[in-house]
Amino acid sequence: MAESHTLKVRELGYRIGDRPLLQDIRLDLEAGQVSALLGPNGAGKTTLLRLLAGLASPSAGAVRLGGQCVSRMAPRERARRIGWVPQHLPADLPLTVAEFVALGRVPYLGAFGRPAPRDREAVEAAIAVVEMDGHARSRLDSLSGGERQRAAIARALAQQAPIILLDEPTNHLDLRHQHKLQLLLRELAAQGKTVVQVLHDLTLAAEYADQAALLQDGRLIACGSPRQTLTPERLLSVYRWPVRLQHHAPLAA
Repeated sequence: MAESHTLKVRELGYRIGDRPLLQDIRLDLEAGQVSALLGPNGAGKTTLLRLLAGLASPSAGAVRLGGQCVSRMAPRERARRIGWVPQHLPADLPLTVAEFVALGRVPYLGAFGRPAPRDREAVEAAIAVVEMDGHARSRLDSLSGGERQRAAIARALAQQAPIILLDEPTNHLDLRHQHKLQLLLRELAAQGKTVVQVLHDLTLAAEYADQAALLQDGRLIACGSPRQTLTPERLLSVYRWPVRLQHHAPLAA
């Protein structure tokens, strides 16, 4: 079962016109692990994450899930298997938090689109996990950026997909919610889910990730445990700034 939830990236490339954004990416993103995609601005992290989600089609190579090419999956099937948390939500969505989170259940609704008790339970549980209970009836456009980000995470949790992909999910969160999110992601991985996030915060990656994939100029520079990957010499070369991290074993939820 774990093998069927592993994202296998092989010789992946993506270009816009003559401009290559990703080249020859090869890595496995395994079930039961938190993987962090790292690198400076323009390294190709978000582009790679979008290809993992099937939101774009590669120019070369493939992302496969259980032997299937992700970009060729039917949207409904893909939504049942991959949850997506974007970096930003539109500020003017005319929905309450509960209505927005309920969109995560759409792939499971029947022909008439009526939510069953299990759908309502999944929505309520997801809202509670991100501590948005008090905002369930609030409109998204009345919330702060951090609150909207937590609503986006809740929608992906309500989706209950075995894979969850997050694009810079800590950007709008305060310190407490950054760490609570990382603990939640570790808990999801412990349940057997495949968790992949784009991060700028190297300290969070060193503390919570099982695997770190370091990108530069659209190429994969290194991939392995944070301790193996995020060496001072490598970080100096990639970020052009001296960085030394204190590595810890991933914390338990």
